[in-house]
Amino acid sequence: MSSPLASSGRLEPGDAERLRFIIITGLSGAGKSYAIKCFEDMGYYCVDNLPTTLIPTFAELCAHSTRRIERIALGVDIREGEYLNPVADVLAQLRACGYATEVLFLEASEESLVRRYHETRRRHPVSGTLLDGIRAEHQLLAHLRELADRVIDTSHITVHQLKHMLVELYGEASQRVGLSVNLVSFGYKYGVPYDADLVLDCRFLPNPFFVDALKAGDGRDAAVRRFVFDHPEGREFIERVRGFLGYLLPRYQREGKAYLTVAVGCTGGRHRSVAIVEELRAFIEAEGFPLTVTHRDVVREG
Repeated sequence: MSSPLASSGRLEPGDAERLRFIIITGLSGAGKSYAIKCFEDMGYYCVDNLPTTLIPTFAELCAHSTRRIERIALGVDIREGEYLNPVADVLAQLRACGYATEVLFLEASEESLVRRYHETRRRHPVSGTLLDGIRAEHQLLAHLRELADRVIDTSHITVHQLKHMLVELYGEASQRVGLSVNLVSFGYKYGVPYDADLVLDCRFLPNPFFVDALKAGDGRDAAVRRFVFDHPEGREFIERVRGFLGYLLPRYQREGKAYLTVAVGCTGGRHRSVAIVEELRAFIEAEGFPLTVTHRDVVREG
């Protein structure tokens, strides 16, 4: 397929170099519409659901616009229908012409998507039952996920955390606040968080679950935290982790890393891992890094 960009002969030197395209796609309900709003707030020229075959022509128009459009975010999703098929060719055309092009794919677990659809009472764009539609869409978009330069799982993050992440990844320097840290407690029985950069296993620590007076609580309770850190292993572990992160965080920031997820796991994600994360919260805030804390599994039943 020949590119209208390459064949028009109207591109001036530097036109392509100054344009950046972010293709935002993903599963319905995973946050694509909200992400497009975030990109708009960051100053991107945003268009949702433009037929993919028109993207090269749109790129040429932007290259010659008197508005000096330089950053563009395009929403592409299942509503494109047959226009989804040529996405790979369109991306190749844009990149062959020198446009900085990246594909961002947003996804979430079936459980999260079902809950969100029930909360909003929206109809899924793929026909059939809700769960069948989610699974069918997952298959239909599999090729887009393979093309993605970055995949973000929004299952366990809030819209505020998503916006913060997008600003750190795609915003201008003046919009960024440096390295941001996300602390996540989790239970190994429910799986390791998908987006974890560092995983710390604290299952070797004495378990409050087996103390009748502490079993019903969680690691945010003072009594549970005392139990964890009154043991020598608990005190030594937290001191070693503080030293480890104190060494790593400024070096990650120096290298330009925007977002770091540190996941701390115990068996059920209710007691030990939560206590460790709560103890690390104050340390990381004192170090001056923007911080979010998520206790992923603390409300799960046994």
